[in-house]
Amino acid sequence: MSDSVGNIVSSIHAWAPKESALSYDNVGLQIGRRDAPVVRGIVALDLTPQIVQEAIEKGANLIVTHHPVIFKALSHITDTTLVSSMALTLAEHRIALIAAHTNLDAARGGVSFHLAKTLGLEQVDFLEGMEDVVRKLTVFVPPEFAEAVREAAHEAGGGQIGAYSDCSFSVGGTGQFRPTSSANPFIGTTGGPIERLHEVRIEMVVESWKIDEVLSAIKQVHPYEEVAYDVTAVSGRSRNVGIGAVGNLPAPVSLAQFLSNSAVALSTEALRYAGDANKTISRVAVCGGSGGEFIPAAIRSGADVFVTGDLSYHRFFDVLDVHGEAKMALIDAGHYETEQGTEDLLLDHLRHSFDSIEWSKTQFRSSPSHIWTKKQT
Repeated sequence: MSDSVGNIVSSIHAWAPKESALSYDNVGLQIGRRDAPVVRGIVALDLTPQIVQEAIEKGANLIVTHHPVIFKALSHITDTTLVSSMALTLAEHRIALIAAHTNLDAARGGVSFHLAKTLGLEQVDFLEGMEDVVRKLTVFVPPEFAEAVREAAHEAGGGQIGAYSDCSFSVGGTGQFRPTSSANPFIGTTGGPIERLHEVRIEMVVESWKIDEVLSAIKQVHPYEEVAYDVTAVSGRSRNVGIGAVGNLPAPVSLAQFLSNSAVALSTEALRYAGDANKTISRVAVCGGSGGEFIPAAIRSGADVFVTGDLSYHRFFDVLDVHGEAKMALIDAGHYETEQGTEDLLLDHLRHSFDSIEWSKTQFRSSPSHIWTKKQT
């Protein structure tokens, strides 16, 4: 049995919407046909020539990566550069490529949530919700159809607030309209007088990329020829998509012990950090990959330490107070090290959603960088 590339893309985007990816990103299907069948698939953090060859040898039809291989527009598809050569080889062997990058970073249960789980955190939530993505949908409906409209909207994804679903608010009022000569009214007479009737105003929050789907669902059960509704932007941050994660340790430990535990959990030989090794750590903020810009958000969250990767030298000064002491500990555990668990995260989702496909995680470490320690000299 097999499934299609397109169905797999749709499944990933139902969990991690493509629209939640950052503007500079390139996610989704990068190489291949949506209707192509998939019998075997490989999951990897990055695409490398070794992983391409692995897919060929295993007879895989699809590779799913976290980092996009086609990030910037290609000027040619030849065997002269790393990216174009890999793209050419995949196309020649009819192997599709899907990338789930910053949309998976932004998903509840996504990259940073998995990192938080790896480090043993509990009561995990977003470090910072995404801005400018929440809309308020308001629709007016006769009372006897209100429940059907609510159910249709919720089924399509409306009214989700964090861990709560089916959220809405309703209030009654009087609606007014006059059917024109070209109307086919549910209530009233074509070309007749003004009609006034009791209606229910239903409000709910919806992510911007779900608006069309929710409205379509509402219109299928709403009795009016012309559905009265409005969509307005809501200030504030989403509870459903965001960046990073923050949670609590089961029991407080010293920063030194937390560093030791983290090194083991992330299978790394070295960690760069700022902070007092004797300080007690209870609340931990994380951001898989490159999260230096979220240091202020981590401080606001009340975290005792922030774990991320790709920190420049000067970023470590951002956690120092006026006396030069770290008001929050800061750990650079490495980009690859904080995101390597994404392979397991994607693998679990794909195996659960498409159990007829033979899925496997790459056997190769995709990061080109390594850590040299004193014990190796």
